[in-house]
Amino acid sequence: MALEIALLLLLALGLGLAGAQKALEEVPVQQGFDAHKVEGRWLTLQLAASRAELVSPSDPLRLALHSIQTSDSGDVDFILFWKGEGVCQEESITVHPTQLQGQYQGSFEGSSMHVHFVSTDYSNLILYVRFEDDEVTSLWVLLARRMLEDPTWLGRYLEYVEKFHLHRAPIFNIDGPCAPPR
Repeated sequence: MALEIALLLLLALGLGLAGAQKALEEVPVQQGFDAHKVEGRWLTLQLAASRAELVSPSDPLRLALHSIQTSDSGDVDFILFWKGEGVCQEESITVHPTQLQGQYQGSFEGSSMHVHFVSTDYSNLILYVRFEDDEVTSLWVLLARRMLEDPTWLGRYLEYVEKFHLHRAPIFNIDGPCAPPR
């Protein structure tokens, strides 16, 4: 249950990894990565996961990445919004830097979580998230500052989808915070 909740929380972030991938070392990381440059609003353009059964296009509850923030300590916060029938809630997930550039780790409800900033020009971003619980589940996501898919970035992303035998998932973007309660 904790793993499924964590996956839903990061669905908009989403990144995927199939059984063909055995270790985190197989995932590249952006050289010279500067976390402060990824701060701000992001839109999800593509999402793929290692486990297709965790993503349902008919689920009335939608989760979307809204933005990424950083702290002076180097932590990265992913700001997400749940929206659905009568539900609207902001969620923040914080990951902490590892000794390796562009790699972060954290936990959510008992699952360990690893995040790799795979590639970015700070207008486009390929992100990888790996959950480890009773089993390993991974997500890959293509993010952009604008809703236009750059063919070069889409091509890079789709290479990972093919290489790791991922399942494409529906995406959701939400404009912003929930309306105040009435």
